[in-house]
Amino acid sequence: MTKNKLLGLLPLLLLPAFAHAQSALDVNVNFGTAWDSATGLGIDNTSYLSCVPNSVSTCQATPKLNGFFLGFGGDIMFRQHLGVGAEVNFQPVHQDYGPFQYRQTFIDVNGIYEPLITKRAIVQLQGGLGSASTGFIVSQSGCAGTAVCSTSTSAVGSSTHFQLHFGAGLQIALTDHFFVRPQFDLHYVPNLTDQFGSNLVPAATIAVGYHFGER
Repeated sequence: MTKNKLLGLLPLLLLPAFAHAQSALDVNVNFGTAWDSATGLGIDNTSYLSCVPNSVSTCQATPKLNGFFLGFGGDIMFRQHLGVGAEVNFQPVHQDYGPFQYRQTFIDVNGIYEPLITKRAIVQLQGGLGSASTGFIVSQSGCAGTAVCSTSTSAVGSSTHFQLHFGAGLQIALTDHFFVRPQFDLHYVPNLTDQFGSNLVPAATIAVGYHFGER
């Protein structure tokens, strides 16, 4: 599922619960990072086959997962402490992956529990499932003499895996409607070791959001 499709589905996922809600709807944009180790393998930049780094001069090592992530999400608390939510987090800029470039995306739908609620701060716990997708592109440059040079980019493919998600955050009210929420996340993605070094991907984000309704 693409990011655009998910963003279109967010209202559909959240509206049924909101129709019966007696409390609150939150929407937010997230900024942060996620990290994972490298596989220790490489890709040959002439044949595009797997190789061992330093075994041949054309073997380029595959990278760690890191860098800036951008996200969008929303949640509905249909009871005082219980709710549902959905979010997408992705790298807005492609990163190098041997001779390719990649973009990592995490999509999840969560149950939400808020064990502690005060006027200015809320402890929020999330648990759910979704998908993790690694999309690859390749860029090629060419010149006609010294007059014209151009670069073309084409999609190579993508690898999508099921994921389980856990998150814990502290939502801090700035005003009656605006809030920030520092949050720690953990994604468990079976078979992500095809692309990176571990199936466990920690992440840290800060959400900036707007709150509709009352707690």
